[in-house]
Amino acid sequence: MTQTVWDQRYDTPGYLFGMEPSAFLVAQRHRLVRGMEGLAVADGEGRNGVWLAGQGMTVHAVDGSAVALQKASRLALDRGVTLRTTCADLVTWDWPQAAYDAVVSIFLHLPPETRPAVNQAMARALKPGGVLILEAFHPEQLRHGTGGPSVASMLYDQATLRADFEGLLAFDLLEDGEVTLDPDVDLDNGHGGIGHTIRLVGVRAS
Repeated sequence: MTQTVWDQRYDTPGYLFGMEPSAFLVAQRHRLVRGMEGLAVADGEGRNGVWLAGQGMTVHAVDGSAVALQKASRLALDRGVTLRTTCADLVTWDWPQAAYDAVVSIFLHLPPETRPAVNQAMARALKPGGVLILEAFHPEQLRHGTGGPSVASMLYDQATLRADFEGLLAFDLLEDGEVTLDPDVDLDNGHGGIGHTIRLVGVRAS
């Protein structure tokens, strides 16, 4: 979807995807250390970036929607943390290189013609030994209809992610399966309930 469409979706009084962090991200808390430099990719209204900042990390959030990032900044202010934001198209953004200890990508979905380059840019944004934490919808999600793209080519399986990150990451975790989606997400917007996701934790090669 275009920036204009996302701006329109986010232009509501509430938070489209809730204010609480991804359950999968929280489950990876043991990999995150106070003082780390973190990048929250496609962070929208800031639920994950703000949580990372609350763990004592220095966080940079990037998203294509200026409206979403304004809400992210308000959420950071409400939570008493600092969040640096950049509004950019992830496909054309001049990605930092070897700049972050952790990169977090939660439910970012791109078409096959742009996905590999963006995924590889995320990996290259990590310092050697840095960690990528990623969750996205798997093609089996189409059976559930509880969120995510309705186009199979924009959903990710293990073979897709292995190919995208080959030579860049060592996988600590790569699995998919049914999960209960984050309960803070607005069910009226077609999200929440049972879904099928793929979850990845990878470490940047030195």
